[in-house]
Amino acid sequence: MADSQLGLYLIAYDIANPRRLGKVHRILKKQGLPVQYSVFAVVIKRPRLLRLLERIEQQIEEVEDDVRCYRLPANVDTVTLGKQYFPQDVMLFTGGVNRILND
Repeated sequence: MADSQLGLYLIAYDIANPRRLGKVHRILKKQGLPVQYSVFAVVIKRPRLLRLLERIEQQIEEVEDDVRCYRLPANVDTVTLGKQYFPQDVMLFTGGVNRILND
């Protein structure tokens, strides 16, 4: 993927300390859409993603905390079970392609 292209990323975290957890949550809330409390969908270009991850890295304790970032493919099939957070009409935009999350 070129640095100038938008990509869809899933960022998940498990932070041991409530204060650090709040800081990471606030950082991600400004950049992405919460899928669950500790999971965010982020549409972002790679250079900006790397800066975002650096900011998060400055807030965590590497020995105690776990942050993971997954790039999702352009066409992803999803299965959802149970109560959904997103309303039926929520869409994420990436690479000029609209994708409805809850078909």
